[in-house]
Amino acid sequence: MRHFLEIDDLTPAELRRVLDLARTDMPPQVLDGLGMALVFQKPSARTRNSMEMAVVQLGGHPTTISADEVGIDTRESAEDVARTLGCFHGAIGARVFGHDIVERMAAVSPVPVVNLLSDAAHPMQALADALTIEAEFGSMEGVSVAYVGDANNVTRSLALVVGMLGGTMRVASPAAYGFSAVDIDRLAAAGVEPVFTDRPAEAVDGADVVYADVWTSMGQEAETEQRLQDFEGFMIDETLMGAAAARSVFLHCLPAHRGEEASADVIDGARSRIWVQAENRMHAARGLLGWLLGEAGSS
Repeated sequence: MRHFLEIDDLTPAELRRVLDLARTDMPPQVLDGLGMALVFQKPSARTRNSMEMAVVQLGGHPTTISADEVGIDTRESAEDVARTLGCFHGAIGARVFGHDIVERMAAVSPVPVVNLLSDAAHPMQALADALTIEAEFGSMEGVSVAYVGDANNVTRSLALVVGMLGGTMRVASPAAYGFSAVDIDRLAAAGVEPVFTDRPAEAVDGADVVYADVWTSMGQEAETEQRLQDFEGFMIDETLMGAAAARSVFLHCLPAHRGEEASADVIDGARSRIWVQAENRMHAARGLLGWLLGEAGSS
């Protein structure tokens, strides 16, 4: 049984195959006659819509389930939720707070479990990022990606996908918001060694891709004022983009706060690819599920 909880659950060859499947005009109907349960502890516009449409395009029926309907670890344990949903569906997707929840679900689930987001990883977003970058540059090989902001779940998954596909990654964060030693060790185990700095201009200098995320993620609202102070000077504006390569593009996993992590003229500017990136969430999901429920299941 294969699950997808983080990018490095795939080998580089498997990752390449997932991306190839994401681009096909005739996706394999691996969910024909089957459902996929999509459990949302955390709500999301892009995740719900991209996953539901991907399931439909693979011939299946998506069932979106809110936090109140299952009550993970309050009404019912994460394990029992997975066991129950596995009785009805061909796969389970879960967007959760703690990464341990998807790990516990995967440990007992009779069907593949896909991490739609956790506090430790956002691998579905990273697949979409890879599709977007490769559409722009032809390949990830030799592409330099600069991430400016909180080194969070998005950053970790992004670093893995960039490094595993042959690109380089630079991360600019305030000292208190960088990767942990555990994160760095996991990246190193996958052969990925990002460059870290607390100077945004140093990270962006000559970069092909400049990437932002919100400074305050869902569940961190009580930290908003402190984070606004700590990230002063980290907004990506046209001046900072001017330090990037002439062919550079801007990415953001959304939702975006114009005037905080990036200026409006960057988010809405000619180098922004954020809407292509958002659409690629659907294509990436289709490719991942096509591989996970098709080729991976038969190997």
